[in-house]
Amino acid sequence: MRSPETLFLDGGAKSGSGTIVRCAVALCSLLRQKLHIVNIRARRQKPGLQHQHLKAVQACAQMCGGKLSGASLGSREITYEPGERIAGGRYEWDIGTAGSTTMLAMATIPLACFASGETTLRITGGLFQDFAPSAHHMEHVLLPLLERMGVRAQLTIVRPGYVPRGGGVIEIVVRPVSELRPIVLLERGGVLRVRGIALSSHLREAKVSERMAETCRKALTAKGYAADIDSVYDDASLQPGASLAVWAETEGGCLLGADRAGARGRTSEAIGRTVAAALMEDIASGATVDRHVADQLILYSALARGISQYVIPNMTEHVETNLWLVEQFGAKTEVDEKRVRVEGIGHRA
Repeated sequence: MRSPETLFLDGGAKSGSGTIVRCAVALCSLLRQKLHIVNIRARRQKPGLQHQHLKAVQACAQMCGGKLSGASLGSREITYEPGERIAGGRYEWDIGTAGSTTMLAMATIPLACFASGETTLRITGGLFQDFAPSAHHMEHVLLPLLERMGVRAQLTIVRPGYVPRGGGVIEIVVRPVSELRPIVLLERGGVLRVRGIALSSHLREAKVSERMAETCRKALTAKGYAADIDSVYDDASLQPGASLAVWAETEGGCLLGADRAGARGRTSEAIGRTVAAALMEDIASGATVDRHVADQLILYSALARGISQYVIPNMTEHVETNLWLVEQFGAKTEVDEKRVRVEGIGHRA
């Protein structure tokens, strides 16, 4: 898979999202594959690299000593030549906006898994917003699932951050591995328990955390799912904000989560009902992973040695896009109804 030839990608293909850029640069960094990508985020309202995408590709280049050309805010075309070695150590990146810290982490954690030593990623930006993984979902659902594949990463929320000011901080410590194992989740079994965190900043008097938790708990209990949701209040954030995340543990060892960020005009009760409904919908679908993990596992499955299989709630453009993307790097994929199958390339450090 290590080729001197340049891989050409159309960033406007499939979903045309920033995921193509982040995942492609991460994979090229690991496989030492030169990259030329055009039409970046062509289908988005604001095409081209935005702050979080730009910081992600710059971060990957920094970690492996790579060379970027054309990478600036709004760029629709970049070329990338990765370096020869991914260095462990401590890295600090500030997105400079409320752009998603977890999206940046999605690009850099794979590199840290195969770095020369333990790596600490300290990222400043937004932790809880729409259309991006929440820090709580990453901490309590994605990373525990990746641990079964051999990924050794721990996330700490240093300070919450919300739209529009950002300023939140996460810190992720990753220990290197030699290779990743496939993940197989085909039998879910019954739900054993549901846990969650209702977080709000500077909103104690309005009892926002308690209201989100109680509404969500009642909705889940009405469907037979007992839920233990912690109400947490924070005063360190740069602005008021809120987030609710819940996750279900099953007899088959599966984890399925749902979350929702606060927003102007969005009541605590509406957040609670929305999160409960999303979790119950994914459970009712018969899936062994939730709608977010469904596409997040694909990159790691593509790197693993062996065949990963799991059942998704439904096919989304993100799942379709990530499957298409990893095929460009040699992985073999197949979808049979809702069962996703990825034969990895067996990448080694």
